[in-house]
Amino acid sequence: IIGSFSRSSNLIQHQRIHTGEQPYTCLECGRSFSQSSHLREHQKIHTGEKPYECGACGKSFSRRSNLVKHEMLHIGFRPFECLECGKNFRWRSELVVHQRSHSGERPYECLECGKSFIQSSHLVEHQNIHTGERPYECEECGKRFLRSSDLIKHQPTHTDERPFRCPDCGKGFKRNFNLVTHQRTHTGERPYKCPECGKSFSRKKPCEFSECGKSFVRRSRQSSELGKKPHKCLECGKSFRLSSNLKTHHRVHTGERPYECLECGKRFRQSQHLSRHEKIHTGERPYECLECGKTFIESCNLTIHQRFHNGERPYECGECGKCFIRSSQLLAHQLTHTGERPYECPKCGKQFRTSSHLLMHEQTHTGERPFHCPDCGKSYKRNSHLVMHRRTHTGEKPYECCECGKRFSYNTALNVHERTCMVTEY
Repeated sequence: IIGSFSRSSNLIQHQRIHTGEQPYTCLECGRSFSQSSHLREHQKIHTGEKPYECGACGKSFSRRSNLVKHEMLHIGFRPFECLECGKNFRWRSELVVHQRSHSGERPYECLECGKSFIQSSHLVEHQNIHTGERPYECEECGKRFLRSSDLIKHQPTHTDERPFRCPDCGKGFKRNFNLVTHQRTHTGERPYKCPECGKSFSRKKPCEFSECGKSFVRRSRQSSELGKKPHKCLECGKSFRLSSNLKTHHRVHTGERPYECLECGKRFRQSQHLSRHEKIHTGERPYECLECGKTFIESCNLTIHQRFHNGERPYECGECGKCFIRSSQLLAHQLTHTGERPYECPKCGKQFRTSSHLLMHEQTHTGERPFHCPDCGKSYKRNSHLVMHRRTHTGEKPYECCECGKRFSYNTALNVHERTCMVTEY
């Protein structure tokens, strides 16, 4: 055994993997480590020391290894490719972890509840659920987080730092993937292609000309999107390409929601739905409109918002030809032709075309005003009314007249003005 290590000290360190011994303890937070070097790296979290600086953007890191990983973002070097789906990674270890998503392997098991994980770091984070520990604290507001990644996402809400700069126009971004997307406006690159209609996109988003509205990934993976669906649900007969998709679908029938938000307790069927929801608590809005700077929690909301700038209305009514920005608007509109009102109020029996109209109507019975202004405390039945009210505090005037450039707080005020503006010019 000794011959497997060049030094006896290396053997001693290795044996701690088997014994679980962690003799080096942080005096600040009590966390223990198997190696003194790991303790030294950890202590930089408390001292704030970040001696390793990126020469490209100036961002600093407490570990050299993190700097090396970060520098890969600037050069875009991803040499390790997954043979299953074609995805590329910067590190072999990232590829190994990713491959478990195909094989289903989850080697790290929680001794408390038996839940298994793909990565050891996920197990460590999960164990904090049982202990209640939230080790990562924001120095600005004192809010604590279960994961360091959540803290990192939260921190930009306090600053306007934009370390990722476009080399073509100098525009800055908070996140590298926003910069990558922006650079496609200069290069004209459209890496996402819909196999249904052949249209290409610069962002991963639903294809407006596809009947299913499905999102498609890079061209190298189109063949898998068009493949067979061998995994069939015995409950409803629906088929899926991957067994993992069938497993997720089963939760629709069983009602299982295994992913719980640690902030508010809300539960979800899919981990990505939880990740999306958690951004509400962290304040993270990673998707930024390059036209007006407005930010969104989800990329699909950004895609819809951009149609206000480009005038695109991809959803057309087959009856009257009217076009809409959202597919849901088209579906609601089509009910005006059929006369169908499927949503009925249990209190008074009144029927509505959309569930949102029913929800708004129900508030007339309850008197509920759930949307509160944080500036003056005034309450509203609808969030849209609160949004408009807050402009009286912020002075925001998002609606601009195309003729004279005058701006307005409300769309209705713009409409009234445009009539007089056009008449005057005439």
